[in-house]
Amino acid sequence: MELLWTIAELFFALILIVASLFLSAMFFEAYRRRNNNNRHIDSPAFFEDPTSLKQVPCPHLVDPAEKYISLIIPAFNEEHRLPAALDETIDYLDKRAAMDKSFTYEVLIVDDGSADGTKRVAFDYVRKNSVDNVRVILLGRNHGKGEAIRKGMLHARGEILLMLDADGATKVNDLEKLENKIRAVASAEDTKDGKSGFRIADIPVAAFGSRAHLEERKWYRNFLMKGFHIVVLMAAGPGIRDTQCGFKMFTRAAARKLFTNIRLKRWCFDVELVFLCKQFGIPMLEISVNWSEIPGSKVNLLSIPNMLWELALMSVGYRTRLWKISY
Repeated sequence: MELLWTIAELFFALILIVASLFLSAMFFEAYRRRNNNNRHIDSPAFFEDPTSLKQVPCPHLVDPAEKYISLIIPAFNEEHRLPAALDETIDYLDKRAAMDKSFTYEVLIVDDGSADGTKRVAFDYVRKNSVDNVRVILLGRNHGKGEAIRKGMLHARGEILLMLDADGATKVNDLEKLENKIRAVASAEDTKDGKSGFRIADIPVAAFGSRAHLEERKWYRNFLMKGFHIVVLMAAGPGIRDTQCGFKMFTRAAARKLFTNIRLKRWCFDVELVFLCKQFGIPMLEISVNWSEIPGSKVNLLSIPNMLWELALMSVGYRTRLWKISY
């Protein structure tokens, strides 16, 4: 009996040690990110044109918009899936630009430390379409999807900014659904202020593409989304049913507030976006989009521990006020 008590005590002590180490690591990481310090991946001052080798000044989100829309595509080892998505995206954008001379665009491909030919593929599209319409940002090493998108957003030139995945799972023309909803809300917000002739870039609004209406997906995706939604409710509160859809649009004013504050770098940055939207009072719209399963997804059951870690980190960071929001 004494042996059993000794084993139980040792087991309990081990649990306490592991829990203490976990909490210490979490508080240390939250403290480390308290100033949202990203100097380790400060952007270069220029984009390089791979055709002429000339350097093009690198803009910043605080600058006035130069394009109507920016599309930000994070890419990590997407050599095989990226071409089809880019072909469809650029074809749609060119056709729309041909019909409407005021429609200007840029596509920003953010290579998140790929080990395959993603960089080569991306620069091929710069050569085909010019560095004014297609640009590539290289992060050097892998930082995570959230960091890749943050980086793209910070150096985009659009009045409205769309993030979308490199696999083309959501049809690019669905951006019109988000765009129209944003325009309607921005117009209504502008009317409240008694103004007219609003600029969509100046009114903060966020639109989240959603797959919550879909049921015919792989079982683990449904399990992850529904189970994850419960955890999200505890971390960020209600508002968006499908936080993880990679198809989201922001006005320039909204992106400026959100992406200069965001700290999570991987899968759960979407949840932090919801949390920050609530803190800033930015209207959030959830809009159903067409979505199809594309082979090669990087989301699986092994993603769960990282998601839970980031959610816990976010909760600790904001609840302890280690993470301060710049208004």
